[in-house]
Amino acid sequence: MAQSFTGRRSFVGSLIAGSAALPTLAQQQQAPQAAPQGYVPKQSDRPESLTTDEPGFQSMFDGKSLKGWEGDPTYWRVEDGAIVGEIKPETIVKSNTFLIWRGGAPADFDLKVECRITAGGNSGINYRSTVVPDKVTPANRFAMRGYQCDIDGQNRYTGNNYEEKGRLFLAVRGQVTRITGTRKPVVLATLQEEKDLVSAVTDGWNTFHIVARGNVVMHSINGKLMCVVVDDDPNGRAKEGLIGVQVHVGGPMKVEYRNWRIKLA
Repeated sequence: MAQSFTGRRSFVGSLIAGSAALPTLAQQQQAPQAAPQGYVPKQSDRPESLTTDEPGFQSMFDGKSLKGWEGDPTYWRVEDGAIVGEIKPETIVKSNTFLIWRGGAPADFDLKVECRITAGGNSGINYRSTVVPDKVTPANRFAMRGYQCDIDGQNRYTGNNYEEKGRLFLAVRGQVTRITGTRKPVVLATLQEEKDLVSAVTDGWNTFHIVARGNVVMHSINGKLMCVVVDDDPNGRAKEGLIGVQVHVGGPMKVEYRNWRIKLA
């Protein structure tokens, strides 16, 4: 399982660090919690849409610096209130590399963030993940393995659940799947048609919502449920881990993330 790396420094003097800036998950969990208000259902009540975040969300990014995050500054910076990952012609990578949130290694949570990516870009939001050795680029200290909400500028894979360096495609858009580790993922049910989910993703900023509860993980974009994974693979699944964002092998690209917030379940 993943560990909390709060306070760790890698490549001192050349890497982005600063784990002390934002409260850790442990600190958030120890903070006093307001008692929930009682709710008495009426027969006429129906589920309703939210217009704002539920109470309890915590910021993961100060909008000004990469304090609380760690990665290779060749590829990551802050610009106009957003985390920017960029690969230039002179910085092409041979391996995927990540910017990692060092605020903790959460298990059950809601994660919300806005993302924008260039047409040729390839990225993703990893969660319940671990840092792993990179055989292709041994100097890359920011390779990750784990669940990923896929994101690409051509909108071929955006919203899929792809396990980076692991079990690969766990669910594609429009699927509710079950994973056992003894066979290919099985489709339990279907959501909206692929064409409808594709059209829900814009060329500009999109809002991502990742929900992790026990062995169930869900990806939504702009309020549309993209996929659900029921992970019943006791040897392959992770119950907790790190959160990070990726720049991918390929040509020049740029991806931006803003308004990061998380709520522990």
